Amino acid sequence: MKSKAYRAADVNKINLSELRLEEGSANTVHAGLDIGKAFILCVLRWGVNDFDRPWRVRNPHDLPRLVELLLEVKRSRCVVVAMEPTGTYGDPARQALEQAGLLVHRVSPKNASDYAEVFDGVPSQHDGKDAAVIAELSAQGKSWQWPMAKLTETEQELGYQVDWIDAQRRQMVVWSGRLEAMLSRHWPEATEIVGLTSGSLLNCLAAYGGPRGLAADAESPKRNWARYLSSTKVESLLLSGRQTRGVETGRWDEERLRRYAQQIQSCRKEIREGVRRLRELAREHGKIRAMGKVVGVPTACVLWADLGNPERYSSGPAYRKGMGLNLAEHSSGKWEGTLRISKRGSSRVRRWLYMAALRWVNKEPVRSWYLKQKAARRGEGKPAVIAVMRKLALAVYAVGGRNEPFDQKKLYESVTAIPLA
Repeated sequence: MKSKAYRAADVNKINLSELRLEEGSANTVHAGLDIGKAFILCVLRWGVNDFDRPWRVRNPHDLPRLVELLLEVKRSRCVVVAMEPTGTYGDPARQALEQAGLLVHRVSPKNASDYAEVFDGVPSQHDGKDAAVIAELSAQGKSWQWPMAKLTETEQELGYQVDWIDAQRRQMVVWSGRLEAMLSRHWPEATEIVGLTSGSLLNCLAAYGGPRGLAADAESPKRNWARYLSSTKVESLLLSGRQTRGVETGRWDEERLRRYAQQIQSCRKEIREGVRRLRELAREHGKIRAMGKVVGVPTACVLWADLGNPERYSSGPAYRKGMGLNLAEHSSGKWEGTLRISKRGSSRVRRWLYMAALRWVNKEPVRSWYLKQKAARRGEGKPAVIAVMRKLALAVYAVGGRNEPFDQKKLYESVTAIPLA
């Protein structure tokens, strides 16, 4: 393409008279939008190898002007506006376009990235070119309609609770990592007696801040922290507090340990309350209750919040693909690469489904099958868990997308029929 072909013009300086509105009315004009936090670049594709220079649109201040220009084009031609799913930055634009009656399509970011070199022979990517690539892919039929979802009050709260629980889990992981590091320095024996995630250990640390305070309290075995521990573990923890070989704690070391433990407790409380609320919401939602029989109600809520209604998907494999659990292969000639999941889509969905699969592999007859798979792979059990995840995805679609009753025996037979690899 010519030099400076992607040089952008301010959308406010585009005159309606400059638009090629008189050149026939049968063609479809594809408008590609590259969404950024501060600016949106829009490129109009009038036909094969016929693109306008990009328009620079301040996001969201210039959206009314962009809509005005696209509506003027729509008076004589069909207009399709295409964009990539770029988080929340593009939502104001989607809303403005949809409210104006313009057709909005979605283009896969992976397709746009792969097509960059095909488009003009250069592998470089920048905003103006990306907008043109999106318009080109839309013209080739590589896009699909993308209306904004109208969520009910229940679905909005469902999404809120799922997001809040996930945020608290992430924070808990951060605090747990810091607590483990501090205990390894000041009280390494503690986690050999009770687990790092033990509520009793967290209560002990929240109360005393470390081994020194525990050893100094003669009444410590009668406190709440020891309520759910055996007498043997209580004595062992007390002895380790008195004789620890860890680095001696100071006042602020103890304060840090105390605060870390309190933060983990706070996260756990928020997660428990969030899960309780999800269960209450699911009681009024038949499909989520049905999906919950397969993977548990909290996980079913996460699937609904991130993937939507399973009925929107054409098939079980399509639903599974939305989770990033479809298999991807890289082979060439006689060399056959290992099959791996694509990991496209929501990682949160895969994380929750992974935990659901772990619950299934702890129950017979799936457990016996899992142990055989693990032994065949010399102790590597993760591929078998992923195989269970893929089966669970299809089962969730069957009950949520096709309204079939959940048959646990059928799922057992489906999972255990997977051959040893």
